[in-house]
Amino acid sequence: MPPSASTNLGYTPPDGGWGWAVVFGSFVSIGFSYAFPKSLTIYFKEIQEYFSISYSEIAWVSSIMLATMYAGGPVSSILVNRYGSRPVVIVGGLMVGLAMVTASFGTTILHLYLCVGVIGGFGLAFNLQPALTIIGKYFLVKRPIANGLAMAGSPVFLSTLAPLNQFLFDHFGWRGSFLILGGVLFNCCVAGSLMRPIKIKIKPPVSQITDDNDTGELDVNPQTAGQDNSKQSGCAAKFNQFIDVSLFKHRGFLIYLVGNVLMFFGFFAPVVFLAPYAKHQGIDEYSAAFLLSIFALVDMFARPGTGLVANTRWIRPKIQYFFSFAVIYNGLCHLMCPLLPGYIGLVVYAVFFGLAFGMVCALLFEVLMDLVGAQRFSSAVGLATIIECGPVLLGPPLSGLLVDIFMDYKYMYFACGVMMLAGGIFLFIMNYYNYRWLEKEKKQKKVEELQIGSAKVLAAMEEAKDNEEEVKLSTEEKTPDSTC
Repeated sequence: MPPSASTNLGYTPPDGGWGWAVVFGSFVSIGFSYAFPKSLTIYFKEIQEYFSISYSEIAWVSSIMLATMYAGGPVSSILVNRYGSRPVVIVGGLMVGLAMVTASFGTTILHLYLCVGVIGGFGLAFNLQPALTIIGKYFLVKRPIANGLAMAGSPVFLSTLAPLNQFLFDHFGWRGSFLILGGVLFNCCVAGSLMRPIKIKIKPPVSQITDDNDTGELDVNPQTAGQDNSKQSGCAAKFNQFIDVSLFKHRGFLIYLVGNVLMFFGFFAPVVFLAPYAKHQGIDEYSAAFLLSIFALVDMFARPGTGLVANTRWIRPKIQYFFSFAVIYNGLCHLMCPLLPGYIGLVVYAVFFGLAFGMVCALLFEVLMDLVGAQRFSSAVGLATIIECGPVLLGPPLSGLLVDIFMDYKYMYFACGVMMLAGGIFLFIMNYYNYRWLEKEKKQKKVEELQIGSAKVLAAMEEAKDNEEEVKLSTEEKTPDSTC
């Protein structure tokens, strides 16, 4: 990681202390944000029968919730930039909790769309972005580890909420379960209260620092390179006060965005169709469900483990390559899946896929922070999530369409593998050139600084020479007067 990250923040992050309590709060917020929409599918069958609706109509509950969570990214980023992480997460916890309580009294499916989908989705958006952003405020050296631990909240909560929801459903039905889940989700407010603003010791203004100390690392690094720093005026300047749209001129951010859009078309579908694929091969439903448990267990340990590896001195300086490798590894897993025979083959696939999935999830936001810096990360997450919303929603339906057309799951896995490979290879190649461009710009910056320094030295020498001549002339003028 470039050493200028802390300089951009204006302070040195503590890399520990209360930061670990913040990581726990982020662990809870991220866990609920990613796991909760998936865990609601347990109630779909009873709700479908209660309202006498089709499966596609009930499926829109989770789809609207996920879409709103991603689309609410920019709104959440604006609020975080304005008010900080703590109040936004607390408000988000109140929203999603009240949404579930209100939904328990729902009389139509439209009521669930509004409460669970829209209001609950915005509540989860207000939990996700602030939790990701505040880690960068507290950590620099240990940031990959902290991000890995926080992202592990997703598989942990998914493996916990699934049996909890089944228990609640068996004893209280969907209405009573929604009411209880609303109370459980209020714990997001507790998680938000842990995210206290960091106490900052302000460094001297840049204008007070000499040019000799203003190194090229501040201006030439993945966080600032490849963008237009020209001053903006009018509406654009006012809009940038809320969310930094100048990131669309940032070379590294655009590379990340294009690669992720390709990747997300094949990212979630293999998880969604893993159990149905096993059943299609004649495997009983309990054994098929056990594959997801294996996947979640490996994913749970892969995320913090990836954070530890990413924090090593060999990986950290070129972490973009590590992320590209993780995406390519995912793609290779999907391509190999249809070629593995029987249930044992699917177990092997679940293990390797869990590892690959955990690696990508642990690095997904860490590499973005590496590119844009912690100061602009909140805006970057908001802009990225609203664009990634499209492939996240379209990926599984398009994959399901392939299954309907060919009546076989292997073509779906092949397609997902190709999309992941395309995204990974694109990221690897473009990051290779981006690193080269950064080195070139860094050298050019140093040359310019040397030239500026040389010019200043020459100017100082000329000024000193002129002063000497003035002193000499004044001395000569005074000499005749003294002899008279």
